[in-house]
Amino acid sequence: MRLARVFAILLIAMVVSAQTPPASAIPAPPDVAAPPADAAKTPSGLATKVIAPGTGSEHPGKDEAVTANFTAWTADGKMFDSTLVRGQPTTFVVSHVLPGVGEGLRLMVVGETRRLWIPEALAYKGQQGRPAGMLVFDVTLLDLPTRAPADVKGPPPDAQRTSSGLAYRVLTPGTGTRHPKSVDEVTVHYTGWSTDGKMFDSSVARGKPSTFPLDRVIPGWTEGMKLMVVGEKARFWIPQALAYQGKQPPYGMLVFDVELLNIR
Repeated sequence: MRLARVFAILLIAMVVSAQTPPASAIPAPPDVAAPPADAAKTPSGLATKVIAPGTGSEHPGKDEAVTANFTAWTADGKMFDSTLVRGQPTTFVVSHVLPGVGEGLRLMVVGETRRLWIPEALAYKGQQGRPAGMLVFDVTLLDLPTRAPADVKGPPPDAQRTSSGLAYRVLTPGTGTRHPKSVDEVTVHYTGWSTDGKMFDSSVARGKPSTFPLDRVIPGWTEGMKLMVVGEKARFWIPQALAYQGKQPPYGMLVFDVELLNIR
């Protein structure tokens, strides 16, 4: 496993041509043609309005991944995409989407639904084959999946420890019964942080699980994964001796949230 150098995020929802509408459309809001008088406006020209308040207190950073639902319309009320129609929320990095969507998300907290009126200069800028003019998005921020956990600095007292120095805690129990072996190939979603809370790699942010032989990753991963079953999500605190051993970054103890999706 190596560090991700580039987040190759393709937010499919935002590149569907307005000329190919979904088979099942969600009706546009009554104010789709223009932001109402009570909408807040930013210096960039983005207009926003909170439709439902959130329960969180923290805003996403520009380089952070978010999980969200959204529906998008052109100003004439034509819906051109929706995660609700597809039945699956999407996860992406804030800085890797339309500038107006990214700016709007940075104003939000988890649980909030906000309507965004995005001028063309903050949308597709007249690109051929893309929705033209002002776009309107209803966005619900569901999660900040790559936000560092509160215990990133070190394992809590209830974490289990192995003789090698690995500490781990089960976050979500699995449904499987088989544990992977060193010779197996596993498919996982994961996010890794250094103990200062800096995320350095994430399959969640890339929007695609990773598959690799279990004997070709850092020792702490091999040991920790062998304790898991399919469907389980766990947090590992991996000391430097079981990580990159000070030979390359990231240095020091590393913290990973790992979800085991498949064994083969």
